[in-house]
Amino acid sequence: MAYLLLAIAILCEVVATVSLKLSEGFTRLVPSIVVVVGYLAAFGLLSQALARGLGVSVAYGVWAAAGVALVAIVGTLFLGESLTWVQVGGIALVIAGVLALELGARSAGAA
Repeated sequence: MAYLLLAIAILCEVVATVSLKLSEGFTRLVPSIVVVVGYLAAFGLLSQALARGLGVSVAYGVWAAAGVALVAIVGTLFLGESLTWVQVGGIALVIAGVLALELGARSAGAA
């Protein structure tokens, strides 16, 4: 259940971040409302995932890695932004770092 809450939190954060771009500096009403509601929902869901036992380093790492990757993909597919191989490599490194956090947390818990 904690990971489901985290996944929904990440989706809310991605929607809010994309809407931040679409709000054009908070000059467009609907995207601006989506930004505020999306971030409130994202942090509320993240706090519930943490309350259900996820470690903060793992939860925030997954949040950050998934958020970066998804926003980059959405930006490329729908907002006309570029994504170079260097950027793809950077995203892969972030994901690898999160995997290291998760594996480290599991082995520390087993010790």
